Amino acid sequence: MTQQTDLRTEASAVTEAIAARAASLRPDDLTSDTIKVAKHCLLDWFAVALAGMQEPLSAILLKEAAEEGGAPQATIMGLGADGSAAKGTVAQAALIHGSASHALDFDDVNMTLSGHPTVPVAPVVLALAEHRGLTGRDVVTAFVAGYETECRIGALVGPSHYKAGFHATGTIGCFGAAAAAAHLLGLDAATTAVALGIAGTQSAGLKSQFGTMCKPLHAGKAAVNGLLAARLAARGFTGRPDILEANLGFAKTMSADLDAERALSEPPYGFHIHDNLFKYHAACYLTHSTIDAVRRLADDNDIAADQVAGIRLHVDPGHFDVCHIAEPTTGLQVKFSLRHTAAMALAGVDTGRFESYSDATANRADLVALRRCVEVSPDGGPGTEARVEMTTNDGGQFSMTYDVGVPSRDLPDQERRLIGKFNGLVEPLLGSSASDRLRQRILSLESLDTIGCLHDDIVRLSRDAA
Repeated sequence: MTQQTDLRTEASAVTEAIAARAASLRPDDLTSDTIKVAKHCLLDWFAVALAGMQEPLSAILLKEAAEEGGAPQATIMGLGADGSAAKGTVAQAALIHGSASHALDFDDVNMTLSGHPTVPVAPVVLALAEHRGLTGRDVVTAFVAGYETECRIGALVGPSHYKAGFHATGTIGCFGAAAAAAHLLGLDAATTAVALGIAGTQSAGLKSQFGTMCKPLHAGKAAVNGLLAARLAARGFTGRPDILEANLGFAKTMSADLDAERALSEPPYGFHIHDNLFKYHAACYLTHSTIDAVRRLADDNDIAADQVAGIRLHVDPGHFDVCHIAEPTTGLQVKFSLRHTAAMALAGVDTGRFESYSDATANRADLVALRRCVEVSPDGGPGTEARVEMTTNDGGQFSMTYDVGVPSRDLPDQERRLIGKFNGLVEPLLGSSASDRLRQRILSLESLDTIGCLHDDIVRLSRDAA
């Protein structure tokens, strides 16, 4: 980085150091690959956000915003009476878009965070930059600042935070949103630390809500709470500037760990964003290794669903607290069912289409019969890895270990796969040509003189499609 910060490793300075890092980040600090990965995150975000705006959760939040009213500051997709985009407050945009983009559980993941890094941050930087007339370059830099803040705090509190029952997307995501908003507002390191303090006291999100609308609401609340934290700090509102390490602060009340050295160490590729993991199945990320392993075993060995006598999944015990709904009855519950998603993979259901996760799919007789042939054992791992053992009716034994938690270093291939995902989600909503125009805008984001032109595109394209 061109502007070096003294990142002291003693626990007494960790909030200050993380805040300084976020506040000091400049566009020239970002490599071309870092910018490319950031754009990949935002391309993926727009796809899942536009698709997520079709969900019942989003309709409820839109009705609330319409009744609430407010200044026309930032574009909100779907707020118009005809279903197109209109404008509401920056806070409304952050809440609605943050929630909608997590509604399908199809958004990206970072294992250092133990959560979804983009959904709390992207809605804030896009809405605030639109309102303030900022550039695409400003958006990319602030987005990376927020993303890195989330991951450093995720590293600080370690896996014990998530294992205790906290949904890191909500609890840690609000810090990322605050850091990103503070960056766009031009706050210095000391004021950014206060913003993190204000965010920390609003930190919330419980894993017990998985399978309900509250899980995506965690992302929206993280976005709007972080935004509020930065705005209040800019106005002189006070909060502890050592919230992360303080006695009775974030780490000491919500984690069994406080590892400042781990939080402040440099990731192998310079930025945590290079370890971003994209989802190509529209379900909980911890189901993805199982889906891929089951599908590859069946394809590689030419095994049809009716030839399978049984499947045993060996996964990390943590899966049982997240995605082990044994007998799902709704499409939303299917997303958190290892047994049912394994059955879908075996039956050839397209797990990359969010339409596949319906109440009808949850109760389809052949899939119910298949999932009852699946046993899940908490003796695998680590992390996202799954070992699948498949037995056929004739006594055949097949096994495979697969881990989707390995980041791609082939950025052209990653972009190709993300474009396919983007097209699959956006084309049905906007049409092929409009989808292509929007995609091209996003992939050239750093060259935009004003982020407003991107939102103008969304308004126009949404009205054309409505």
